[in-house]
Amino acid sequence: MSTPARTRLHRLRWRLTASYAAGTAVCLVVLAGIAAGIDANSRSSALDQDVDRTATALSRALWYDDRGVLHLEPLREDVLAAGAAPVSVLEWSMAGKMVERYPGGGKVPTDVAAVAVNARDSEGTALGDVAVDGQARRLAASGVWNGDRIGAVVVVYGDPAAGQREHGVLVRWLAFGCAGLVLLAAAAGHLLSGRSMRPAVRALDQQEQFLAEAAHELRTPLATLQLVTESGLRDPGRSADALHRSARLAVELGRLVTGLLVRARLAAGTATAEREPLRLDLLVEQIIEDHDVDLVAEPCVVLGDPDLLGQAVRNLVDNALRHGGGTTVVVTVADGRVGVRDHGPGVAAADRERMFERTVTGDGGGTGIGLAIVRWVAELHGGSARLLAADGGGTLAELVLPVHTVS
Repeated sequence: MSTPARTRLHRLRWRLTASYAAGTAVCLVVLAGIAAGIDANSRSSALDQDVDRTATALSRALWYDDRGVLHLEPLREDVLAAGAAPVSVLEWSMAGKMVERYPGGGKVPTDVAAVAVNARDSEGTALGDVAVDGQARRLAASGVWNGDRIGAVVVVYGDPAAGQREHGVLVRWLAFGCAGLVLLAAAAGHLLSGRSMRPAVRALDQQEQFLAEAAHELRTPLATLQLVTESGLRDPGRSADALHRSARLAVELGRLVTGLLVRARLAAGTATAEREPLRLDLLVEQIIEDHDVDLVAEPCVVLGDPDLLGQAVRNLVDNALRHGGGTTVVVTVADGRVGVRDHGPGVAAADRERMFERTVTGDGGGTGIGLAIVRWVAELHGGSARLLAADGGGTLAELVLPVHTVS
């Protein structure tokens, strides 16, 4: 049954789940971003090293002769050219103009020329990014010495597309993995939050059970007390009798409140039932002395809590009086059994077990908690409670308890 408190707990559980999933998502996104960044930097560094190494090797393979002629034969040899990245050789003329010597005939792009000039001026290898036919390229330029100066540079072009494709695959896998892990984290968070809230839900159920039982147990005595006091106020001649009955009802109310508190502590696991040998027939006789019922009892001793058993018997009698249609109610006690029989319309066989469920009521009203309390008390004492069809019509409610044998 949904209640405002349960609804709040349910919402709190979903908020905890969302918070857990969000926190996990943030952590995973940060880690995935770091991993993707490391991978991108690693691929970029690998490409830089590759073009740098190739440019340096080729620049060392080329040479100038004594006449100042640049020899390009190594570039045409299969061993060096095999698998090499695109290469160009740029040379400065005596007038200081840059021309392309290999593969030759092409106009030197401005951004390529800038990297070549940087390599010449730094007397080392220079790296840069250029666009060739609309495609991004990473290039390395390394100088070829002509005596005491750099007369040409070897430019090697690296293609980052393959690395970018592999990086994109990694990013997609990271995204899918993060999404899956977030879903798993949400499921785990929902499960863990549910488990962590079980004590709160259990305490809430016990509180609601206590309130329902209190309403059920106290309604009749309070109504009777009100009638008795009103009767005494209307008729001063009956004030003494009304006062006496009010005192008895107050004692009964005190006993009921004590029993409710005991049951609440028992349900919470903070107390145990105080069992002692008692005469079940005398207990029942005491319970029904203010009710218009017939009693047939035999001496019987059971081991139990008198307050809890008294409430169970009282609930059986109240239930029979309420649903018996005004007919005679007969209470029998023998061999650990308390039978309460009415001559009302009875209960259908399919509904008898359901009548012991909380909130299930018969046609006569009530809170639907009385028989549930009876069964709870019976099971606490190692017994049982059931509804049967009585011979000749009506319903027989039985409370069965183990008989205590005095050794």
